[in-house]
Amino acid sequence: MLYISPMALSLGWLDTLKLYLSYPFVRYALIAGVLISLCAGLLGVTLVLKRYSMIGDGLSHVAFGAMAIAAVTGLAPMTVALPVTVAAAVLLLLANERGLIKGDAAIAMLSAGALAVGYLLLNLFPSTGTGSLSGDVCSSLFGSTSMMTLSPSDVWLCVILCAVVLGFFILCYHRIFAVTFDQTFATATGLSSRVYNFAIAAVSGVVIVMAMKLVGALLISALIIFPALSSMRLFKSFRSVMVVTAILAVAGSLSGLILSLLFSTPTGATVVVVHIVIFGIFSILKMILKR
Repeated sequence: MLYISPMALSLGWLDTLKLYLSYPFVRYALIAGVLISLCAGLLGVTLVLKRYSMIGDGLSHVAFGAMAIAAVTGLAPMTVALPVTVAAAVLLLLANERGLIKGDAAIAMLSAGALAVGYLLLNLFPSTGTGSLSGDVCSSLFGSTSMMTLSPSDVWLCVILCAVVLGFFILCYHRIFAVTFDQTFATATGLSSRVYNFAIAAVSGVVIVMAMKLVGALLISALIIFPALSSMRLFKSFRSVMVVTAILAVAGSLSGLILSLLFSTPTGATVVVVHIVIFGIFSILKMILKR
């Protein structure tokens, strides 16, 4: 969230936006936001169709706990959160496959446990944070000024990770389609469904860690799920849903970021509210077309 100066207030909204875009850190935030949203939207289609919608919620809390550990130990957040979240995604899938713990119960355990551990650590070692305890927690849970403090190295890391995720969806499109809709048939045809399920779980961990900077741990599920659900209101084929979801994810998040800049509202909450509005519009259009 940016402070709007009196000079900016005296300008029109277009001039104000041009003024903000002249700052490099604003451009970095928009680039990262667009890339993260694109990856989150594509992942959301697969997770919704596979009935894994709530996995984002559980893994986002794991990422919060991992970032709390990074803050306490003085390590870079991404170096801790990324491997821990990916490992948690894989372990969650393994536990569900082997019947050790049912998927919904495992996600509930992860959500409550990781959130509690993270908050406890930040309370026990408040002096290790970059600011106040409430500020650290709010920034991690709801997204905040972290999107506006990205360095060029952060943006490049985001570009590389997003390129890997997009490459996975493009190169493995037909295999992802097969595993998503009929895993038994895909296995019968010789496709290693288990490998692709693990790959999807790992990609989920990567996208969730990246998305924490944009919307925070508590709002990540909305960023992943809403664009996919919106496109499914009007489109039925897998390819069209994927394309429209990607467009809606980018358009919604970019609009939310720009509105956040212009009106100094919380970044994560603004992005999610824009996606909720888009979902409402598509739902109304579906009702109109049915009639």
